[in-house]
Amino acid sequence: MSSSAPAPGTTTDRSTRRLALYALIICVLAVAAAVVSFVNGSFLGILWVLIAGLASNIAWFAHKRAAAGR
Repeated sequence: MSSSAPAPGTTTDRSTRRLALYALIICVLAVAAAVVSFVNGSFLGILWVLIAGLASNIAWFAHKRAAAGR
């Protein structure tokens, strides 16, 4: 008797793709926030650039993980 449900503690392809999408959205919003910060003359934009870099790495690795699972 086999079940199609994943084992506890494992991620599904669908949830990994969702994580990649959410991380990409965060990346785009962080880049927009960085642009607005720099235009307003605030150096807080540096923090937004770092957040965008982190989010883009998460999106990239989640996308690669989802593609490898296919």
